[in-house]
Amino acid sequence: MSPSAPRPASGAPVSPGTALVTGGTAGIGREFAHQLAARGHDVVLVARDEARLVQEAEAIRARHGVEVEVLVADLTVRADLDRVAARLRNTARPVELLVNNAGFGLKGRFLDNDVDAEQAMLDVLVTAVMRLSHAALGAMAARGHGGVVNVSSVAAFLPRGTYSAAKAWVNSFGEWAHTEYRPQGVTVTTLCPGFTRTEFHERMEVGRDSAPDFLWLDAHDLVRTALADHARGKAFSVPGLQYKAVAGVTRFVPKRVLQGFQSLGRR
Repeated sequence: MSPSAPRPASGAPVSPGTALVTGGTAGIGREFAHQLAARGHDVVLVARDEARLVQEAEAIRARHGVEVEVLVADLTVRADLDRVAARLRNTARPVELLVNNAGFGLKGRFLDNDVDAEQAMLDVLVTAVMRLSHAALGAMAARGHGGVVNVSSVAAFLPRGTYSAAKAWVNSFGEWAHTEYRPQGVTVTTLCPGFTRTEFHERMEVGRDSAPDFLWLDAHDLVRTALADHARGKAFSVPGLQYKAVAGVTRFVPKRVLQGFQSLGRR
């Protein structure tokens, strides 16, 4: 249940509400969908691949016995993004928790990438997060309860090109929204994971040897930590002691020194 969800009457069972997860068929998003379903949430899965959406929805229904809705949407396409936003604004079928998880990564450096690819990454990592948060927060604040988890990255604390810049926006926006909407019963948590064992890096053609073993996180543990931090009303969730240390150290290390780690995670 969202930390700000309405409390049930004594002894009366109540659903924790519907959770909408973007990028919900793989990696961290899939883990969010399953863990939320295991807690009793009905789930709205959003992704581009319809066949995979249907397959994952069937798996969640069979395993957890909850309702699962699928929305086929490419978040770089404004019409698709608007359909997801409309679902979040639907007061007849309220969404109690939004997980902005959809990812986009580019292996190359800025000038090595096509500018349209850079724009697509910005559309997914910033524009989609902003527009979906706007839709969700409007509905949640009006009814006085709800929650948002925005999946950012430890990269937000590092000078690592446009990906880091986009995630830095997510961090800044999330920190502000947490303070702005908490008095209205809405908790906004920004999740900042590091390297995680999912398909994300495989799709970028980045090998597991691109970073030391101790930096790789397990998706199940990561999501469990994130949901616990959200339930506690935290503004930020940084899973793993190694990444808590990274996030802390970056406040004091000069940017020119941090730029020396540009190649980490690119091989």
